[in-house]
Amino acid sequence: MRLRTKLVLTATGLTFGIVLVLSIVFLGELLRQRIEQTSAANDVLAREVLLATEQAVRTGLSAHPPQDQSDTALHAAVMDALQNNEDLLSVMDGILRYSPTVEDVSVTDAHAITMLSTDPDAVNQRAPDRTSFNRVRDSNVLYQMSEVFGTPRVLDIAVPLDRNNAPFLVVHIGVRSTFLRNSYEPFLRAALEFVILATLASMVVAAVLSAVALRPLQAIGEQLERLTLTRGDTSAALPTDHPPLQLEPPISGADPIGRVTRSIDRLGRQMRSREEGYTALQTNLNQMLDTLRDGVLLFAADRRAVMVSDAVAHFIVSAEGCAETPAAEDMVGMRLEEIFLPETRLGDAVQAAFDRGAQISADTVTLEDGRQVQISLDHIGDANANGNRPDHDMGTLLTLRNIGSALELEQELEVSRRLAAIGRLTANVGHEVKNPINAMVVHLELLRGKLAGGAFDRDSAQKHVEILADEMHRLDRVVETLADFSRPMDLDLRERDLRPVVDQVLDLAGAELKEHGVSIQSDSPPQPVPVRIDDELMRQALLNLLLNAMQAMPNGGVVRVSVRREQRFAIVEIADNGVGIPAALLPRIFDLYFTTKPKGSGIGLAMTYRILQLHGGVMEVRSDSDPASPMRGTTFTLQIPISAPTSEGRKPGALLAHGPNDRPGSGPAESSAPMAATPASAGATAASVASTMDRKESV
Repeated sequence: MRLRTKLVLTATGLTFGIVLVLSIVFLGELLRQRIEQTSAANDVLAREVLLATEQAVRTGLSAHPPQDQSDTALHAAVMDALQNNEDLLSVMDGILRYSPTVEDVSVTDAHAITMLSTDPDAVNQRAPDRTSFNRVRDSNVLYQMSEVFGTPRVLDIAVPLDRNNAPFLVVHIGVRSTFLRNSYEPFLRAALEFVILATLASMVVAAVLSAVALRPLQAIGEQLERLTLTRGDTSAALPTDHPPLQLEPPISGADPIGRVTRSIDRLGRQMRSREEGYTALQTNLNQMLDTLRDGVLLFAADRRAVMVSDAVAHFIVSAEGCAETPAAEDMVGMRLEEIFLPETRLGDAVQAAFDRGAQISADTVTLEDGRQVQISLDHIGDANANGNRPDHDMGTLLTLRNIGSALELEQELEVSRRLAAIGRLTANVGHEVKNPINAMVVHLELLRGKLAGGAFDRDSAQKHVEILADEMHRLDRVVETLADFSRPMDLDLRERDLRPVVDQVLDLAGAELKEHGVSIQSDSPPQPVPVRIDDELMRQALLNLLLNAMQAMPNGGVVRVSVRREQRFAIVEIADNGVGIPAALLPRIFDLYFTTKPKGSGIGLAMTYRILQLHGGVMEVRSDSDPASPMRGTTFTLQIPISAPTSEGRKPGALLAHGPNDRPGSGPAESSAPMAATPASAGATAASVASTMDRKESV
């Protein structure tokens, strides 16, 4: 079935559904109106009977009052008055005779005993229970239809006559549902016929209008094909000798909607291709805004600059004898050769890159004054089949970056980070020192007060002296710990296979882990994992993590230790299924002196992090402390650089884990001799992790 036929049928079916729903609502509203009319008419009749009943009771009781004051005598007098009143009987017979929907008319007392009725057999009988006609009138259409066109029954319209604010007599008019159906059927049948005709007419009109509306699709398809084949150019822009467009020839019985769909798909592919170019442009522009020191130039297809950033002037080197470098606004509209002179190194490199026509991500050029500049070249347009220079070149984006400026900015940021780290370390140490000093001050004041009072108690004084001595020893341990932590470390860096180092730590801690009911699952690759590390310090760091994992599982568990290689890093992962670390405590676990254990020192994890950073590595932690979670536990991930040749000119032992160029004044090429980290960098290393728990740092 053709797509056009499907659309016509869909529109016709939708129209049929809408008309059908509206028709049902229309018929239901007609039925509701007729029921309300019947209710109103019969209510008038009931009140007419009520008025005649009230008049009959008054007349009868006046002529024949009850014999005594009892309810029985009153009931008998009222019944006699009703049954002997000709006007009341005439009214009831007239209603029964001339109303097409009334089944019977009766009058009952307050106890539902029939006193007068058009049905003689019902007198002195209890009135039957009937559905209230008011309920049918106020219900929904479905209930009304079920009552009128369902099982035959008699509906009741009741109007009470009160005496002393209490029901005395009740007038009932019985409306038979069969009579209602016979009364409603003629107009409902006529309305249904009208609805059927309207539905058929609307379906025909919908089909015709759909066919007419879809008729221009063939012309639309040809226009879309022309648009896609000319890459969005209008026919007016084409030269007179342009060859005719190779459009799809019209085929008898072909589906025009399918033709339009194919054209839209082609147009979508072209738009996505151009969108990729625009996305690349936007990305580079965002980088320009983020790094204002970069020079950015946008060239049109004819190599004229259409956008130049202010920083470009710092990269242009004028030739000898030439005027000063033009300002950025003066460069707009100039050609590539006018901005970058061929006799300069930067100009020669830029023009060579333009001539090659390939994408360039980061080519380094050394200028005449010794500065190093990175060149990035991005072509904007529809890429060709090889993915190189676009077939339809819209422009070229040139980015110039001063490597030296980037290094200076990174060094400034590193100094700021270290100053903040020293502040956090000082705050932690101050907290540890403050407690023993406060205790010493308190006991000194107590001892001074006792000595001043003249009542010298040797035992009491000795107790204060002992407390002072204990607090002094405690203060001495804090200072000694800080000194040990800040003391420069001599790193004996040697190239090792990381797998045996991890195995040695597992053998060393295996007995203690087994004693506490903790089993070990290890996984190592078959190939060596070469790293340049200090064996003793690395074993200390791994042992700290294993013991922490054991202490996190007081009831036993499993510790999974895996070693693998990912690109330029060796990865050691130590995971447990213990109690986990609350999220609120994660940012502080590497702080010096911070611990949650009753007898913990708060040094182990800080020392482990410091060892990793002295090796140029990074440590990350993930933890889930939810008891109901299947992933409950903690995972420490250690990233250690893979060993590289010694000619790289780096000292991993003296670097933080922020990158090889972060430390100002990097030293000469590394050697196998031991290396030491400065105290300032050691202290900053421990404290800087307080706010970098979830941050990946490159090495």
